[in-house]
Amino acid sequence: MCTRAVGALSRFFEEEGVPTTGISLVRLHTEKIKPPRALWVPFELGRPLGMPDDPAFQKRVMVAALKLLEAPAGPLIEDFPEDVPASTEEVITLACPVNFAQATVASEDAEQLHESLKSEIACLRAWYDIAVERRGRTTVGSSGLDVAAIGDLIYSFLQTGKLESPRNDIPPTNLLKLASDDFKAYYFEAITAQPGQEYASSQALTDWFWDETVAGKVMMAIKNKYENSEDRALRGAARGFLVPREVARLRKR
Repeated sequence: MCTRAVGALSRFFEEEGVPTTGISLVRLHTEKIKPPRALWVPFELGRPLGMPDDPAFQKRVMVAALKLLEAPAGPLIEDFPEDVPASTEEVITLACPVNFAQATVASEDAEQLHESLKSEIACLRAWYDIAVERRGRTTVGSSGLDVAAIGDLIYSFLQTGKLESPRNDIPPTNLLKLASDDFKAYYFEAITAQPGQEYASSQALTDWFWDETVAGKVMMAIKNKYENSEDRALRGAARGFLVPREVARLRKR
């Protein structure tokens, strides 16, 4: 929910006698909205509690936010005194790396490119399984497709430009969106299960996925190939969700 909506709801609840507190990632917005109580944290957008899989640190953030309930109605903005722990290591290469130089997206050997993508997915499987066992959860699964099937779907889209859904209950474009989210989650969960990568920054993970993996390069190739297509659905998929706008902007051809 957006900051403006949360601030408005907070004031409404306070008027009804229910004290509220919240966590702010963008201090400027919070200063303008003036919610009753807010804890500003100096973390990356999307990570209001800091890095994943660090329950002790996350608990300190939550406790600090809840302690603001002891203060009288504000508006009150308090700064969290700690920076998020950061990894001092770079994201390492895949445990079973694929030599992408032998299978570029510009290659005429489409079969070799497909095999490289399937090999990369398979090489990450063991790390992904470790991640699921260690964390007891996964964010992969919204598409309802196995990751290997997602790889085939995305590869087929690159080669044919056709949005064909293997599911009858979801429109092709919607399924592609869910599948691409699952695909990226699979890669991120797998790489962060490797030693020393638990606290890798989102920027390090982003750079690794889009610059070092076959999957990232294939998805970028889809955007480059179809972003100016006359087909509205194809153009929308290529421009809209396969590649984040900031990622695409920094990696223009």
